[in-house]
Amino acid sequence: MVCPVCGFVGYAYETRCPQCGAQAMSEEHAEEQQDLELPLDDTYSRFRDRIRSREQARDTETILWGGLMRRSCAFAVDLGVLFCFSLLLSYLTYVAYSVGMAVHQGYAASSMAPFWRLSLGGSLLLSGWYFVLFHGLAGKTIGKWLLGLRVVGRDQSPITYRQAFRRLIGYFFSAFLGLGFLWILISAERRGWHDYFAGTWVIRDRLQGTA
Repeated sequence: MVCPVCGFVGYAYETRCPQCGAQAMSEEHAEEQQDLELPLDDTYSRFRDRIRSREQARDTETILWGGLMRRSCAFAVDLGVLFCFSLLLSYLTYVAYSVGMAVHQGYAASSMAPFWRLSLGGSLLLSGWYFVLFHGLAGKTIGKWLLGLRVVGRDQSPITYRQAFRRLIGYFFSAFLGLGFLWILISAERRGWHDYFAGTWVIRDRLQGTA
């Protein structure tokens, strides 16, 4: 007989283990139970090894940071898009301003200063709205989308609109002598001063196959 608790092997006529007192089982029944446990152990081992291999692959996955050159190209595309929208906005502002001056002919009809102020203010608001909206909505502007870049937070989580706005404010710090942008070349994670200020990172977007 074989004890199922301590594994003591006794005589065939014994019904209880003389060592621990547990109910013993026959050797034939013990072999059947062992044969049943082995497939379950093998299945569990394979499942455990598969989970471990996936976790190791995820932990060792290389993050591709967005470099200065690629980010500069994306920013140039964004400037081109903003320039086109600014021209359209300036044209609409000029039409509205001309109609208003035609209606009020006696009120500073020859002055274009209000038009330029409106045009400049509208372009600045449009630029701020563009970067905050697109970064907060999808983590990428049109330029970053074309260049395969994405702005993320800690642990590659999507950024909030608050972070997008802080990042916009951080542009002014980075623009000081261009040092904040040049810091991207020094940083190991390719972060500029505006990234540190907003708590963001710029990575290569694997969803578009750019990695």
